[in-house]
Amino acid sequence: MVIQGIVKRDFLVIGRVGMDMFTQPGAGIVGTTQMMTAMGGSSANIAAGLVKLGCKAALVTCVSDDAVGAYCLDQLDQYGINRNHVRVVRGQCRTSLAVYETRLQDHHTVIYRNDAADFQMDDSDIAPIDFTRFGAVITTGTVFAAEPSRSAAFTALQRARKAGVPVIFDVDYRPYSWPSAQIAQEVLSQAADLSDIIVGNNEEFGFMAGHIDQGMAKAQSLAKAHAAIVVYKKGPDGSITFQGDKSIDTGIYPVDALKPTGAGDSFMAGFLSSLGAGSDLQRAIRRGSACASITVSRPGCAPAMPTPDELDEFMAAHTPATAL
Repeated sequence: MVIQGIVKRDFLVIGRVGMDMFTQPGAGIVGTTQMMTAMGGSSANIAAGLVKLGCKAALVTCVSDDAVGAYCLDQLDQYGINRNHVRVVRGQCRTSLAVYETRLQDHHTVIYRNDAADFQMDDSDIAPIDFTRFGAVITTGTVFAAEPSRSAAFTALQRARKAGVPVIFDVDYRPYSWPSAQIAQEVLSQAADLSDIIVGNNEEFGFMAGHIDQGMAKAQSLAKAHAAIVVYKKGPDGSITFQGDKSIDTGIYPVDALKPTGAGDSFMAGFLSSLGAGSDLQRAIRRGSACASITVSRPGCAPAMPTPDELDEFMAAHTPATAL
């Protein structure tokens, strides 16, 4: 079911769009005199990566009624992301802003999410959506961190499952967004139980399991219980992908990275677009890993994600490392 749905290559992505401000390569925030801007937000980045790789993507979220919200709407249009389900909210809520450094050493990322506009997404934003027109629904853990966004996201997952549409879940645990670790553990685990494809790193699976040392066991148990594919990311050590009782070990593509941001979002775009194009699971993972490496080697997140030609050229010129 999962791969059949994804072959449609038309994705509904639930979650935030924001504005990124980032330094010139090598510069820190302190002392800098100029910064670059780009669209950001994990869900919007995934959508941008999918569109750049030849898929269709629609975003469901809310933005603030100000210049930053308008900037994000314009960026969605520039990338070709359908924003029919992006609502502008008035009042004091604000669109997320991320400020980060384009460097690895002493890297700093500061994210402003006080009274975040995207957390205002509610059931009224989900009600008009025809889930049957999409090949899959993608969501990230951030949307579950606060109400009414949490309830709306669960409504979307339940409606997707009722429509027979695969659900893809990027755990994306951001502690600063949650009222408590206990609530996060419970809610993220509930979301994972409703998902067909689950992607997370060792800390995120360990968090859901209750201890970092139990992360891999948690990923394996989800694959054996109900998830069609579970990708357990290990950072520079590559990843292990579980499908039932089978597993695939995959290494990363080594590059000279400029910064650590954007890798996970780009992996999702490359991985899902490749599954949709009919790639086997191992090739899809490798293409996702290549997208992640390309993105960390360039400034920005969404702007750094590759086109199909750039991805093919990169993979032809680079060899993945042996998985550890």
